[in-house]
Amino acid sequence: MSTQGPVEIDMGRVEEIIRREEQALRDKQPRSLAYQREASRRLPGGVSSSWQTAPPHPIYVSHGKGSKVWDIDGNGFVDYHNGYGVMVVGHAHPKIVEAVQRRIELGSHFAQPTEDALVVADNLAERTGLPLWRFGNSGTEATLDACRLMRAATGRDLLIKCEGIYHGHHDALMVSVYPSPDVWGPHERPNSVAQTPGLPQSYVELTRVVPFNDAEAVKRVFEEFPDRIAGMILEPCMTNLGVTLPEPGYLQAIKEICHANGAYLAFDEVKTGATVAWGGAIEAFGVTPDLACFAKAIGGGLPCGAIGGVEEIMSLVVRGKVEQVGTFNGNPLTMAASRAALTEVLTKDAYAHFDHLHDIIRTGVQAAIDRYRLPARITTLGAKGGVNWKAEPVREYRDALDIDERLSYAAWLWQLNRGVFKSPWAKWESWTISVAHTEEDARLYVENFEGFAEAITT
Repeated sequence: MSTQGPVEIDMGRVEEIIRREEQALRDKQPRSLAYQREASRRLPGGVSSSWQTAPPHPIYVSHGKGSKVWDIDGNGFVDYHNGYGVMVVGHAHPKIVEAVQRRIELGSHFAQPTEDALVVADNLAERTGLPLWRFGNSGTEATLDACRLMRAATGRDLLIKCEGIYHGHHDALMVSVYPSPDVWGPHERPNSVAQTPGLPQSYVELTRVVPFNDAEAVKRVFEEFPDRIAGMILEPCMTNLGVTLPEPGYLQAIKEICHANGAYLAFDEVKTGATVAWGGAIEAFGVTPDLACFAKAIGGGLPCGAIGGVEEIMSLVVRGKVEQVGTFNGNPLTMAASRAALTEVLTKDAYAHFDHLHDIIRTGVQAAIDRYRLPARITTLGAKGGVNWKAEPVREYRDALDIDERLSYAAWLWQLNRGVFKSPWAKWESWTISVAHTEEDARLYVENFEGFAEAITT
């Protein structure tokens, strides 16, 4: 490793790469450009979610198979996006396809329980150590249920979350997701900032905000609002700042602080569950919360959500004190796909495969970072990985705000034009590899990264 500091990147050169790569992408995707105009007649922005409108234009996908996806122009990509981690099972995995086909012939919906739900709950209990589970249809629903349960169990209204973490789009937690410096307040006592217009300020004020990796800040909030805080929800490792790991002892300290104040701790494992380890972040970091919210990867590609918890708090659902409801909860198609995903695809062997591929990626990327003295760091854990374009470690949200988005955007475009599809929000999101990814797929990422490193430094 070089003892010299990182090279200073010529941002004029980066801007020229962006212009060239954007034009190359437009040349490859004329149908996508035309289809956005067509779709905008009925779909705002031509898409079904505001986060699908990232520059330079939406990437309309036609189909996927294994580790690859194809756009509607016929271009193929190795998929490192994987639907924000949903498709860690790979696209159209034969076991998932078989399970869903078998189930659809027996009926797709009854709003009544089917037997697969118990198998899935048993598997999740084994992975996490949490004994009782209920299902929903998204990560948003799971974190909503967690908030309601913590409030019901304590009779308190206030919640704590970390600045810079997205927990779904319901009103309780769409707070301080990506706040800007002009409104975020002091570091030791961040403001609670609505992520979008339409959130009642009274709701926003019920959610207090702290920096990630700062247990003392959590303690201060409990001291400021004694006997008023129901609990804290946090993503045990942040996956929208690359992969930002908790510091040793942080998660355990948070749990102890919550319990000392008669409050609960909920892990948002919507992205980390069944991806960062077989037992999710609970296994990876050795701390078991009172509640865990799962979704994405556990559904095998179908809409899903799940919340698991200790008997003390889940007994509120058992006794009917708290209603956890939904017409599609435990939908037969989802449960069939989830059963296949968890018991047949995402076995413990899958995580050894992820480690092997990430050894290739991490070694190759780090070699390029060292060779070209890039202001960048790579972190991987299980199926998740990410590069932060900053020389110093990123511990929490504010550490990442000075990363120049032009650099991360240019890196995303470079990979896309050379056959690697990553999340369009490349500055924030981590990538996810799947069971279908190969050594060749891993080396393609490294090869592209090396090419980009050379382009921006020589």
